[in-house]
Amino acid sequence: MKVIKRTLTFNIHKRKGQENNAPIRLRVSFLGNRIDLLTGYSIAVDDWEDTKVKVGAINKRGVSADVINDSINDIKSAVENVFKLAELQDRVPDKEELKLAVAEIKNKNKQVVVKPKKEENEEKEDEKDVSFFDTFDEFMRTNGKLNNWTTSTFTKFKTVKKHLQDFNKKLTFEFFNQEGLSDYVIFLQTKKNMRNSTIKKQLGFLTWYLRWAYNGNYTKVDDFKAFKPKIKNVQKKVIFLTEEEKKKINEYEIPQEKQYLERVRDVLMFSCYTGLRYSDVFNLKRSDVKANQIEITTVKTSDSLIIELNKHSKAILDKYKEIPFENDKVLPVISNQKMNDYLKELGQLAGLNEQVRITHYEGNKRIDNLYPKYQLLSTHIGRRTFIITALSIGIPVQVVMKWTGHSDYKSMKPYIDIADKTKKNEMSKFDML
Repeated sequence: MKVIKRTLTFNIHKRKGQENNAPIRLRVSFLGNRIDLLTGYSIAVDDWEDTKVKVGAINKRGVSADVINDSINDIKSAVENVFKLAELQDRVPDKEELKLAVAEIKNKNKQVVVKPKKEENEEKEDEKDVSFFDTFDEFMRTNGKLNNWTTSTFTKFKTVKKHLQDFNKKLTFEFFNQEGLSDYVIFLQTKKNMRNSTIKKQLGFLTWYLRWAYNGNYTKVDDFKAFKPKIKNVQKKVIFLTEEEKKKINEYEIPQEKQYLERVRDVLMFSCYTGLRYSDVFNLKRSDVKANQIEITTVKTSDSLIIELNKHSKAILDKYKEIPFENDKVLPVISNQKMNDYLKELGQLAGLNEQVRITHYEGNKRIDNLYPKYQLLSTHIGRRTFIITALSIGIPVQVVMKWTGHSDYKSMKPYIDIADKTKKNEMSKFDML
């Protein structure tokens, strides 16, 4: 077992203008590395006894020196244990291990910012005295009504609340300063094993809540405004059907015992030739279909769209025009989950076996997985296919956006990049003549 030489030093981070609220940090130096770890406590500069490396007397409005010093010792012991375990395993600990060890100690001890003594004539600001999670419930009720949230949006925020409760059932708004937010990111990475892309979404939801609470005077902590963690991520891969793959699906002869796949195929192709989302195809009624176009208000964004019909979309509508469906629907659309399952089955039977690499990050670790194309088919693939096909054949992007309801070019850029690449690949076919 090789001993790792290391130095653990506590000090305070002195910042101009914040002499009464200086964070206490642990600096860990080893093998040329230097890592600063925040303890979760801040004190007045004058209360730090540098020679003794501890906190001196604290006024009664703050946390006692004994509580903070005990926490400092706990953090030091936890970091030492990380090094000892690494030595036993003949390896060097990484930054994430050290941060997690400190975060676990901070979670056990309620994080408190030690407040400087106020002047006798200083008035205390009035703030709403409610709990973090009760306020979260109010946030969901208020925004749900104001923004007409769907059931899926409520479900997303209930999940956000569950993650926060799993992190710390006694959360307060004061916890979410810069270091508290960092601790939450570490928790999502290490305890929830989330991908970086999912963590960014969770932080987005949390920031929405904290901003609402700040604007509503539930808290004066606004660290979330400047919190910009470096989270490695890759742009989500856009899965769509090429013309060859559409042909494979259309020409596949569906077995008699699997006739349900024919309807699934028709709904998929209708989306491929109209750009409609699954939810809009599901809700499409006969009254929405005019002579040569569809006129709808979308479910997701409430956009009013007019989408002209082409020969492919017309043919599918004509196929079912004499067949009555529940609620006067136009097409035989099944549930989202079942359709996703059946699309994968259809893709496999049609031979969509090309290997597709999907990359994501978990912390700093890059993970690459290969999947056969059929495993990646879902109800949204029709809309993506429509957009990329339209751009590839030269239809102007602003025309496509009128059909799809996209409001800015940023959301269209991934499709434009793929369409440009597709056009280049198609041009190369001339070299074979």
